Amino acid sequence: MTDAGLANLPGQKIGPNDLLAISVYDAPELTRTVRVGAEGYIRLPMVSDRIQAQGLMPSALENAIAEILVKEGLLVKPVVMVTVAEYASRPVSVVGAVKKPTTFQAVGRVTLLDAISRAEGLSELAGPEILISSPTGEPGEEKQLVQRFLVRDLIDNAKPEMNLVLHGGEEIRVPEARKIFVTGNVKKPGAFPVKEDNQMTVLKALALSEGLSPFPQKFAYVYRKADNEGGKAEIQVELSKIMQRKAVDFALEPEDTLYVPEDVGRKRWVGTTEKVVAFGMATASGVLIWKR
Repeated sequence: MTDAGLANLPGQKIGPNDLLAISVYDAPELTRTVRVGAEGYIRLPMVSDRIQAQGLMPSALENAIAEILVKEGLLVKPVVMVTVAEYASRPVSVVGAVKKPTTFQAVGRVTLLDAISRAEGLSELAGPEILISSPTGEPGEEKQLVQRFLVRDLIDNAKPEMNLVLHGGEEIRVPEARKIFVTGNVKKPGAFPVKEDNQMTVLKALALSEGLSPFPQKFAYVYRKADNEGGKAEIQVELSKIMQRKAVDFALEPEDTLYVPEDVGRKRWVGTTEKVVAFGMATASGVLIWKR
């Protein structure tokens, strides 16, 4: 016999795979822990029919078990206690651009902010939206309802209506922010997230990539997805004039690639000049030493 006298978790409707502790007074053969089946039923020894547990509160299941025990002539006035030892029917998943993706059971009152907190908050790559997929409809015929919430409304503005109460079955997905890509003659090439309400420009992109390396060309190029499927448009940007404030800073869009070519000719010329200067200095030093 398994001890069924476990502390009850917060009262919520029973679901598939929940673990129940059932205690029948003065009937040790019926006192045990039982796992609710995938179809929402439980079985007890000496009871011929399955007992529906899904959708019932523990107190309602107590009454249902007592009625069946009387109906089948097993006990006259049974005293039944049902407690929930473990909820397994209310998974909430938090995935995407969070610091620690996680899945937990929605036991008690759980809100959207609680779920994000369990995932240790949003990561630096998080985009401006949070997507919540929630099951809706009757068991076996559930559909997914997808809701979108802005991070600024939930966290920055702390709007209470955005902080949904979760009941289990939800998937919370935090997509990564869209990025711009910087490559070529810069100190730190890479992909950089574009935050909401933050217009990315060539100068901002260069700042994120820690500036230009020596010998950039006068022109840079922006590669942008074209209207035709899979195509790319090449846009020439007057980089030197932008750097000198002689041209308007060029606005970038998410998924743009900024390419800064290297001026190979000027690099070679400077390299050659440096070698000539170094040779001249070495020769001059040698002449001075010889005169001594």
